[in-house]
Amino acid sequence: MCLLVYVTAPDTENAAALARMLVEKHLAAGVNLLPGARSVYRWQGRVREARECLLLAQVSKAAFAQFCQAVRENHEYEVPCIVAIPLESGYAPFLDWIAENSLPSAQ
Repeated sequence: MCLLVYVTAPDTENAAALARMLVEKHLAAGVNLLPGARSVYRWQGRVREARECLLLAQVSKAAFAQFCQAVRENHEYEVPCIVAIPLESGYAPFLDWIAENSLPSAQ
């Protein structure tokens, strides 16, 4: 199974560094960066607003745990947004590409 994983980052620079690291480590087959998001959220009892960059990563279910660990270890946020959406259907060759290019490493 493949996942589309939604992650937010404080800016395009941080998002690009995360994306590059995740693809280089084979934890994501690819990552789309969507700069210019405006987020409104509650944090530590207050409503806040911030500009962010969204990452949409194509990840195999097998690589997801290591993907999460890598994001947590390399992210500026104390509690990074990491949300996985299962891809129930799609163009089979593309889903195969995701599965072949996001593989967990042997630990």
